[in-house]
Amino acid sequence: MNTQQPSNPRQRLKTLLAIPDSQRTEAQWDEIIELEITLAPGNRENAPMPGNQRKPQPASAQAKPSGGGQGKKPFKKFHKRPPKAPPA
Repeated sequence: MNTQQPSNPRQRLKTLLAIPDSQRTEAQWDEIIELEITLAPGNRENAPMPGNQRKPQPASAQAKPSGGGQGKKPFKKFHKRPPKAPPA
């Protein structure tokens, strides 16, 4: 087996995944699982926290002038109609 591991974890994972499932050792399976967990999007360094993601607002929405005492219109409340009675 190759004793020198690639320094890139993605390349190492690719190398391990190239080995057929039936020929992998327990140590290789463990390393694959560890690399997949490490490389998962939520576990990467500099990854934003799930609750802290903010969508950028368009420039037109950011610089709206306040309209001199004009309030926002209240939202309309929509109610679901009851189902119609079947014809008798």
